Amino acid sequence: MKFLGNLIWIICGGLLSALGWWIAGILWCITIIGIPVGVQCFKLSSLSLNPFGKEVVDEGGAVACLLNVLWILISGIELAVVNFLCGCLLCITIIGIPFGKQFFKIARLSLFPFGAKVVKANVIKEGMGY
Repeated sequence: MKFLGNLIWIICGGLLSALGWWIAGILWCITIIGIPVGVQCFKLSSLSLNPFGKEVVDEGGAVACLLNVLWILISGIELAVVNFLCGCLLCITIIGIPFGKQFFKIARLSLFPFGAKVVKANVIKEGMGY
């Protein structure tokens, strides 16, 4: 089911979203100071391309918190709002609810990318003893 969801996601705009994050990551990585931001853009690109079957795990500390504050002030709010609105629009129909939930996941990661790790969903369940 994850494969079918990801295939429909890629066809209906996930590829364009991932490509945009990838280009942004390359542009941020041109400067040495922007490399941490570029790495986070690549993380968001990976999730935007293949969101079904992946979860976001928080592993941040004090440095991640400070970087998230800077990220929010520079570009995090705009990205999160756009992804949140796309998720709300998709949740209007019953068929769009799974895709809307993926946009909400991306919106959360767009707001707080530092200290977050994208992992397969079954890795989380195995780590918690399920």
